[in-house]
Amino acid sequence: MRYRTGTGRTWALALALSATACGGGSGEAEGGTVVAPTPTPTPAASPTPTPTPAPTTAAGWWRPTASTTWQWQLSGTIDTRYAVDAYDIDLFDAPPATIASLHAAGRRVICYFSAGSSENWRSDDGEFTAADRGATLDGWAGERWLSVTSTNVRRVMALRLDLAKAKGCDAVELDNVDGYANRNGLGITADQQLDYNRFLGTQAHARGLAVGLKNDLDQVAVLAPAFDFAVNEQCHEYAECDRLTPFLTAGKPVFVAEYKSAYRTNSGGARDALCVASRVHGLRTLVLPVELDNRFRFSCDD
Repeated sequence: MRYRTGTGRTWALALALSATACGGGSGEAEGGTVVAPTPTPTPAASPTPTPTPAPTTAAGWWRPTASTTWQWQLSGTIDTRYAVDAYDIDLFDAPPATIASLHAAGRRVICYFSAGSSENWRSDDGEFTAADRGATLDGWAGERWLSVTSTNVRRVMALRLDLAKAKGCDAVELDNVDGYANRNGLGITADQQLDYNRFLGTQAHARGLAVGLKNDLDQVAVLAPAFDFAVNEQCHEYAECDRLTPFLTAGKPVFVAEYKSAYRTNSGGARDALCVASRVHGLRTLVLPVELDNRFRFSCDD
């Protein structure tokens, strides 16, 4: 499905302790001066409570194009030497200095985190309650599906988006946003997933962050207008790339990673054929190790 590094840092926890509760937060920058309200001499009758306002959308965010090139590395020391437009790296593990270095080189930075599962190695994993957690992800020990209807889960994800903004990320890649299509143990429906994914997109944009849809092919047509790019694994191998057309039609990039050994070795010209198909579709395809540790990299844009 995808690889995940297991050495989370303490960034999210520190931010959670210093940030105010997000809920449906405004997305404004934190740290402003708090002004005490002017007292009213004669209190009036208590008015009807005002609902929490929707986030105020930031003035703008990075909008990658269909020709944007990328590198994806979630494990190990980030190799910053690739001449690409954007790097996709782990939100928790990436040092701020790495992000600053990439920016200085003219690169955009996409920050990866799981928005649909708990990971017991992450510094903020204790923020999730027992009721938030569902079944263990198949093949991924230490991870459990999260309830997409939980207000607490949404609070934690808002804090993670705050962290992405604070660290200087230009965008976020949200993993595991297709729990409804898996044995999640929570009874997640497609409609609930749609609502949650739209919430994530709105919250990211409110913070001036571009947002990428990870996999979730069944909902691409509906969600493409609300997301800025797609990240997909193995759509070539499983003949699913056509399902990502709504992003390309809208001029948005589709970043693809392939792991098949024949693509790495180019056995029988497999990688050559892969790259021909990738160019025909207008995809940004990389052949990578499943660990995403930069042991090797072949790009169809080279």
